[in-house]
Amino acid sequence: MQDFKQLKVWHKAHFLTLDVYKSTQNFPREETYGLTSQIRRAAASIGANIAEGCCRKGDAELGRFLQIAMGSASEVEYHCLLARDLELLQPADYGRLAGETIEVKRMLASLIRKLRADS
Repeated sequence: MQDFKQLKVWHKAHFLTLDVYKSTQNFPREETYGLTSQIRRAAASIGANIAEGCCRKGDAELGRFLQIAMGSASEVEYHCLLARDLELLQPADYGRLAGETIEVKRMLASLIRKLRADS
Protein backbone atom coordinates (compact mmCIF):
# COMPACT_ATOMS: atom_id res chain seq x y z
CA MET A 1 0.00 0.00 0.00
CA GLN A 2 1.32 3.42 -1.04
CA ASP A 3 0.48 6.88 0.20
CA PHE A 4 -1.12 8.45 -2.86
CA LYS A 5 -0.08 11.91 -1.68
CA GLN A 6 3.55 10.90 -2.36
CA LEU A 7 2.89 10.41 -6.07
CA LYS A 8 3.71 13.33 -8.38
CA VAL A 9 0.94 12.28 -10.74
CA TRP A 10 -1.61 12.61 -7.94
CA HIS A 11 -0.37 16.13 -7.18
CA LYS A 12 -0.67 17.07 -10.86
CA ALA A 13 -4.16 15.56 -11.01
CA HIS A 14 -5.19 17.42 -7.87
CA PHE A 15 -3.89 20.71 -9.29
CA LEU A 16 -5.77 20.03 -12.54
CA THR A 17 -8.98 19.46 -10.57
CA LEU A 18 -8.56 22.73 -8.69
CA ASP A 19 -7.91 24.53 -11.97
CA VAL A 20 -10.99 22.94 -13.59
CA TYR A 21 -13.15 24.11 -10.68
CA LYS A 22 -11.79 27.66 -10.96
CA SER A 23 -12.07 27.74 -14.73
CA THR A 24 -15.69 26.54 -14.74
CA GLN A 25 -17.04 28.76 -11.97
CA ASN A 26 -18.25 31.31 -14.52
CA PHE A 27 -19.93 28.82 -16.83
CA PRO A 28 -23.59 29.70 -17.46
CA ARG A 29 -26.05 28.70 -14.78
CA GLU A 30 -27.91 26.44 -17.20
CA GLU A 31 -24.74 24.32 -17.45
CA THR A 32 -24.61 23.66 -13.69
CA TYR A 33 -26.03 20.15 -14.09
CA GLY A 34 -24.58 19.67 -17.55
CA LEU A 35 -21.08 20.41 -18.72
CA THR A 36 -19.94 22.08 -15.48
CA SER A 37 -20.85 19.02 -13.43
CA GLN A 38 -19.45 16.57 -15.99
CA ILE A 39 -16.04 18.18 -16.34
CA ARG A 40 -15.67 18.66 -12.58
CA ARG A 41 -16.62 15.07 -11.78
CA ALA A 42 -14.27 13.71 -14.44
CA ALA A 43 -11.39 15.84 -13.14
CA ALA A 44 -11.99 14.81 -9.52
CA SER A 45 -12.21 11.18 -10.63
CA ILE A 46 -8.60 11.19 -11.81
CA GLY A 47 -7.12 11.87 -8.37
CA ALA A 48 -9.75 9.77 -6.63
CA ASN A 49 -8.91 6.70 -8.73
CA ILE A 50 -5.19 7.17 -8.14
CA ALA A 51 -5.89 7.36 -4.40
CA GLU A 52 -8.14 4.30 -4.44
CA GLY A 53 -5.66 2.28 -6.48
CA CYS A 54 -2.89 3.03 -3.99
CA CYS A 55 -4.97 1.45 -1.22
CA ARG A 56 -5.53 -1.80 -3.10
CA LYS A 57 -3.40 -4.91 -2.94
CA GLY A 58 -0.77 -5.35 -5.60
CA ASP A 59 0.39 -3.62 -8.72
CA ALA A 60 -2.31 -5.21 -10.88
CA GLU A 61 -5.05 -3.52 -8.85
CA LEU A 62 -3.19 -0.20 -8.86
CA GLY A 63 -2.74 -0.51 -12.63
CA ARG A 64 -6.47 -1.09 -13.10
CA PHE A 65 -7.33 2.09 -11.18
CA LEU A 66 -4.68 4.04 -13.07
CA GLN A 67 -6.35 2.93 -16.30
CA ILE A 68 -9.68 4.24 -14.98
CA ALA A 69 -7.95 7.51 -14.08
CA MET A 70 -6.61 7.65 -17.66
CA GLY A 71 -10.17 7.31 -18.97
CA SER A 72 -11.29 10.17 -16.75
CA ALA A 73 -8.40 12.30 -17.98
CA SER A 74 -9.47 11.67 -21.57
CA GLU A 75 -12.99 12.70 -20.58
CA VAL A 76 -11.64 15.96 -19.13
CA GLU A 77 -9.66 16.52 -22.32
CA TYR A 78 -12.82 16.18 -24.40
CA HIS A 79 -14.99 18.31 -22.10
CA CYS A 80 -12.42 21.11 -22.24
CA LEU A 81 -12.45 20.95 -26.03
CA LEU A 82 -16.25 21.05 -26.03
CA ALA A 83 -16.30 23.99 -23.60
CA ARG A 84 -13.85 25.85 -25.82
CA ASP A 85 -15.89 25.18 -28.94
CA LEU A 86 -19.05 26.35 -27.14
CA GLU A 87 -17.09 29.48 -26.18
CA LEU A 88 -17.47 28.76 -22.47
CA LEU A 89 -13.69 28.56 -22.02
CA GLN A 90 -11.37 31.25 -23.25
CA PRO A 91 -8.62 29.98 -25.60
CA ALA A 92 -5.93 30.68 -22.97
CA ASP A 93 -7.85 28.74 -20.31
CA TYR A 94 -8.41 25.89 -22.75
CA GLY A 95 -4.71 25.79 -23.64
CA ARG A 96 -3.66 25.68 -20.01
CA LEU A 97 -6.19 22.98 -19.03
CA ALA A 98 -5.41 20.90 -22.11
CA GLY A 99 -1.69 21.09 -21.34
CA GLU A 100 -2.24 20.07 -17.72
CA THR A 101 -4.47 17.18 -18.80
CA ILE A 102 -1.97 15.91 -21.35
CA GLU A 103 0.78 16.07 -18.70
CA VAL A 104 -1.33 13.99 -16.31
CA LYS A 105 -2.06 11.46 -19.07
CA ARG A 106 1.66 11.15 -19.88
CA MET A 107 2.50 10.62 -16.22
CA LEU A 108 -0.25 8.02 -15.84
CA ALA A 109 0.95 6.18 -18.96
CA SER A 110 4.51 6.17 -17.64
CA LEU A 111 3.44 4.80 -14.26
CA ILE A 112 1.29 2.14 -15.90
CA ARG A 113 4.24 1.06 -18.10
CA LYS A 114 6.50 0.92 -15.03
CA LEU A 115 4.02 -1.26 -13.14
CA ARG A 116 3.78 -3.65 -16.09
CA ALA A 117 7.56 -3.84 -16.43
CA ASP A 118 7.94 -4.62 -12.72
CA SER A 119 5.38 -7.45 -12.88
